[in-house]
Amino acid sequence: MPKDKQENSTGGEKDGFSRNEESALAAAKYAARFEGLEEEGEKEEKDASPAKAAGEIPEDAGKEQAESEAENMDPAPGDRDPDPEDTESDPEEKKDKKDRLIEELEDRLRRNMAEFDNFRKRTDKEKAGMFAMGAAHVAEKILPVLDNFERALTGVPEDPEAMAYAKGIDMIYRQFLKVLEELGVTPIDCLGKEFDPGFHNAVMHVEDEKAGDNTIIEELQKGYMYKDTVLRYSMVKVAN
Repeated sequence: MPKDKQENSTGGEKDGFSRNEESALAAAKYAARFEGLEEEGEKEEKDASPAKAAGEIPEDAGKEQAESEAENMDPAPGDRDPDPEDTESDPEEKKDKKDRLIEELEDRLRRNMAEFDNFRKRTDKEKAGMFAMGAAHVAEKILPVLDNFERALTGVPEDPEAMAYAKGIDMIYRQFLKVLEELGVTPIDCLGKEFDPGFHNAVMHVEDEKAGDNTIIEELQKGYMYKDTVLRYSMVKVAN
């Protein structure tokens, strides 16, 4: 073999040997590095396990924390437990409502009683007015009968037998007047008094120097009063 070829082959063998060594060295470095990483991981796990055992936050710590925060939060107004002060004020409110209701019912009762009292007074007045109107109407119908009694008594003959009848008629007449007087019917006294158009009805006027001016000198028909009301005006003769 020529010398230059031998040198080239030798150099090639050297280059090949050096490449193999480099490859082996790189593999060794990679393996050492991998082993170092594994050892670091194991060390971290060992360091982490005591911390976990000493009270590291568990996996569901977030859930528990959320629940505790929810418990500590202020409840909604509708979900709150009744405040003792509120519970104490409730009976007072109920008492106030009860008192207001009692006052309202008492006021209503007083109003109803007042209305009923007014109604009773009004109906009593109306009844009295109706009774007065009825009594006055009946008494007015009876007055002509009284007039006939008076006419009968003025025309009694002097016969003794007729006088006995006249005495009986006079007794009935007086009893009749007494009953009417008890009912409120009374005659109007007018003879010798001054003429009053509120009670008298002048049907005749005469000249009389002895009598005073505007004086009643004769009663032609008796007038009557029912309590304070004129039932019938007196028919009279007045002197001028």
